[in-house]
Amino acid sequence: MSQYPIAVIIGSLRRDSFNRKLASAIVKLAPPEFSFKQIQIGDLPLYNQDDDENQAESVKRFKAEIAAAKGLLFVTAEYNRSIPGVLKNAIDHASRPYGQSAWVGKPAGVLGASIGAIGTSMAQQHLRNVLAYLDVPTLGQPEAFIQAKEGLFDEAGNIGADSRKFLQGWIDHYIAWVKKHSN
Repeated sequence: MSQYPIAVIIGSLRRDSFNRKLASAIVKLAPPEFSFKQIQIGDLPLYNQDDDENQAESVKRFKAEIAAAKGLLFVTAEYNRSIPGVLKNAIDHASRPYGQSAWVGKPAGVLGASIGAIGTSMAQQHLRNVLAYLDVPTLGQPEAFIQAKEGLFDEAGNIGADSRKFLQGWIDHYIAWVKKHSN
Protein backbone atom coordinates (compact mmCIF):
# COMPACT_ATOMS: atom_id res chain seq x y z
CA MET A 1 0.00 0.00 0.00
CA SER A 2 1.18 3.51 -0.84
CA GLN A 3 2.43 5.72 1.94
CA TYR A 4 0.87 8.74 0.24
CA PRO A 5 -2.48 8.11 -1.46
CA ILE A 6 -3.45 11.16 -3.52
CA ALA A 7 -6.94 12.05 -4.74
CA VAL A 8 -6.83 13.45 -8.27
CA ILE A 9 -9.75 15.72 -9.11
CA ILE A 10 -10.06 16.56 -12.79
CA GLY A 11 -12.12 19.64 -13.63
CA SER A 12 -13.36 18.27 -16.93
CA LEU A 13 -15.76 15.50 -17.82
CA ARG A 14 -14.76 15.30 -21.47
CA ARG A 15 -13.44 11.83 -22.35
CA ASP A 16 -10.52 13.21 -24.39
CA SER A 17 -9.80 16.12 -22.05
CA PHE A 18 -6.25 17.53 -22.14
CA ASN A 19 -6.46 17.67 -18.36
CA ARG A 20 -7.41 14.01 -18.02
CA LYS A 21 -4.39 13.18 -20.20
CA LEU A 22 -2.20 15.51 -18.14
CA ALA A 23 -3.40 13.95 -14.88
CA SER A 24 -2.65 10.45 -16.18
CA ALA A 25 0.79 11.45 -17.48
CA ILE A 26 2.16 13.61 -14.69
CA VAL A 27 1.58 11.02 -11.97
CA LYS A 28 4.03 8.73 -13.77
CA LEU A 29 6.75 11.21 -12.76
CA ALA A 30 6.09 10.73 -9.04
CA PRO A 31 8.02 8.36 -6.77
CA PRO A 32 6.58 4.91 -5.94
CA GLU A 33 5.54 5.81 -2.39
CA PHE A 34 2.85 8.01 -3.95
CA SER A 35 -0.28 6.51 -5.50
CA PHE A 36 -2.86 8.50 -7.41
CA LYS A 37 -6.56 7.82 -7.83
CA GLN A 38 -8.73 9.83 -10.20
CA ILE A 39 -11.90 10.63 -8.27
CA GLN A 40 -15.21 10.62 -10.13
CA ILE A 41 -17.14 13.92 -9.96
CA GLY A 42 -19.50 13.57 -12.92
CA ASP A 43 -22.03 11.52 -10.97
CA LEU A 44 -22.56 14.09 -8.20
CA PRO A 45 -25.97 15.77 -8.16
CA LEU A 46 -26.14 19.55 -8.24
CA TYR A 47 -25.36 20.84 -4.76
CA ASN A 48 -28.46 21.79 -2.77
CA GLN A 49 -28.15 22.71 0.89
CA ASP A 50 -31.53 21.04 1.52
CA ASP A 51 -29.75 17.71 0.93
CA ASP A 52 -27.00 18.24 3.53
CA GLU A 53 -28.61 15.93 6.08
CA ASN A 54 -29.39 13.25 3.49
CA GLN A 55 -26.47 13.26 1.06
CA ALA A 56 -26.59 11.11 -2.06
CA GLU A 57 -24.49 7.93 -2.09
CA SER A 58 -22.22 9.45 -4.75
CA VAL A 59 -21.55 12.40 -2.42
CA LYS A 60 -20.78 10.09 0.51
CA ARG A 61 -18.40 8.10 -1.70
CA PHE A 62 -16.70 11.27 -2.93
CA LYS A 63 -16.23 12.65 0.58
CA ALA A 64 -14.86 9.31 1.81
CA GLU A 65 -12.32 9.22 -1.04
CA ILE A 66 -11.18 12.75 -0.21
CA ALA A 67 -10.97 11.90 3.51
CA ALA A 68 -8.86 8.80 2.77
CA ALA A 69 -6.29 10.79 0.77
CA LYS A 70 -3.10 12.28 2.19
CA GLY A 71 -3.13 14.95 -0.51
CA LEU A 72 -5.03 16.42 -3.42
CA LEU A 73 -4.10 17.04 -7.03
CA PHE A 74 -6.42 19.33 -8.97
CA VAL A 75 -5.99 19.25 -12.75
CA THR A 76 -8.50 21.62 -14.21
CA ALA A 77 -9.75 23.03 -17.44
CA GLU A 78 -10.69 26.70 -17.70
CA TYR A 79 -14.21 27.64 -18.74
CA ASN A 80 -14.99 31.31 -19.32
CA ARG A 81 -11.93 32.41 -17.29
CA SER A 82 -12.86 30.34 -14.23
CA ILE A 83 -13.20 26.82 -12.92
CA PRO A 84 -15.72 24.48 -14.55
CA GLY A 85 -19.09 24.25 -12.81
CA VAL A 86 -18.69 20.51 -12.27
CA LEU A 87 -15.53 21.14 -10.23
CA LYS A 88 -17.13 23.86 -8.11
CA ASN A 89 -20.09 21.55 -7.53
CA ALA A 90 -17.75 18.80 -6.28
CA ILE A 91 -15.90 21.22 -4.02
CA ASP A 92 -19.16 22.46 -2.53
CA HIS A 93 -20.43 18.93 -1.86
CA ALA A 94 -17.28 17.86 -0.02
CA SER A 95 -17.28 21.03 2.10
CA ARG A 96 -20.78 20.47 3.48
CA PRO A 97 -22.62 20.28 5.76
CA TYR A 98 -21.00 23.26 7.42
CA GLY A 99 -18.31 22.12 9.84
CA GLN A 100 -17.90 18.72 8.14
CA SER A 101 -15.60 19.58 5.27
CA ALA A 102 -13.50 16.75 3.85
CA TRP A 103 -11.00 19.29 2.47
CA VAL A 104 -9.57 20.78 5.67
CA GLY A 105 -5.81 20.47 5.96
CA LYS A 106 -5.30 18.34 2.82
CA PRO A 107 -2.21 19.61 0.96
CA ALA A 108 -2.96 20.34 -2.68
CA GLY A 109 -1.36 21.04 -6.01
CA VAL A 110 -3.12 22.85 -8.84
CA LEU A 111 -2.30 22.71 -12.52
CA GLY A 112 -4.06 22.56 -15.84
CA ALA A 113 -3.73 22.71 -19.59
CA SER A 114 -5.62 24.43 -22.37
CA ILE A 115 -4.97 25.41 -25.96
CA GLY A 116 -4.72 29.07 -24.97
CA ALA A 117 -1.35 30.74 -24.47
CA ILE A 118 -1.98 31.39 -20.76
CA GLY A 119 -2.99 27.82 -20.05
CA THR A 120 -5.51 27.71 -17.24
CA SER A 121 -4.11 30.61 -15.22
CA MET A 122 -7.46 32.24 -14.40
CA ALA A 123 -9.12 28.97 -13.42
CA GLN A 124 -6.16 28.09 -11.23
CA GLN A 125 -6.29 31.46 -9.47
CA HIS A 126 -10.01 31.14 -8.82
CA LEU A 127 -9.51 27.59 -7.55
CA ARG A 128 -6.72 28.74 -5.23
CA ASN A 129 -9.09 31.36 -3.75
CA VAL A 130 -11.72 28.71 -3.03
CA LEU A 131 -9.15 26.30 -1.58
CA ALA A 132 -7.73 29.03 0.69
CA TYR A 133 -11.17 29.55 2.20
CA LEU A 134 -11.53 25.79 2.73
CA ASP A 135 -8.21 25.62 4.65
CA VAL A 136 -6.44 23.60 1.97
CA PRO A 137 -2.69 24.35 2.00
CA THR A 138 -1.95 24.79 -1.70
CA LEU A 139 1.45 24.71 -3.40
CA GLY A 140 2.13 28.24 -4.61
CA GLN A 141 5.29 27.75 -6.66
CA PRO A 142 6.08 26.68 -9.24
CA GLU A 143 2.90 27.52 -11.10
CA ALA A 144 2.03 25.36 -14.09
CA PHE A 145 0.01 27.13 -16.79
CA ILE A 146 0.39 24.62 -19.58
CA GLN A 147 -0.44 25.24 -23.21
CA ALA A 148 -1.75 22.05 -24.80
CA LYS A 149 0.11 21.87 -28.06
CA GLU A 150 1.92 19.37 -30.23
CA GLY A 151 4.54 17.51 -28.20
CA LEU A 152 3.00 17.96 -24.75
CA PHE A 153 2.38 14.21 -24.78
CA ASP A 154 4.36 11.53 -26.57
CA GLU A 155 2.86 8.65 -28.59
CA ALA A 156 2.38 6.57 -25.41
CA GLY A 157 0.57 9.36 -23.56
CA ASN A 158 3.53 10.28 -21.36
CA ILE A 159 4.78 13.83 -20.87
CA GLY A 160 6.69 14.79 -24.02
CA ALA A 161 10.41 15.53 -24.04
CA ASP A 162 9.97 19.32 -24.34
CA SER A 163 7.83 19.53 -21.16
CA ARG A 164 9.31 16.70 -19.10
CA LYS A 165 11.98 18.72 -17.24
CA PHE A 166 9.53 21.46 -16.22
CA LEU A 167 6.80 19.03 -15.15
CA GLN A 168 9.28 16.80 -13.32
CA GLY A 169 10.29 19.89 -11.36
CA TRP A 170 6.66 20.69 -10.66
CA ILE A 171 5.84 17.18 -9.40
CA ASP A 172 9.02 17.15 -7.28
CA HIS A 173 7.89 20.37 -5.56
CA TYR A 174 4.40 18.93 -5.14
CA ILE A 175 5.77 15.74 -3.56
CA ALA A 176 7.82 17.78 -1.07
CA TRP A 177 4.75 19.93 -0.31
CA VAL A 178 2.57 16.91 0.45
CA LYS A 179 5.25 15.33 2.63
CA LYS A 180 5.61 18.58 4.57
CA HIS A 181 1.87 19.17 5.09
CA SER A 182 0.20 15.75 5.22
CA ASN A 183 -1.12 14.38 8.50
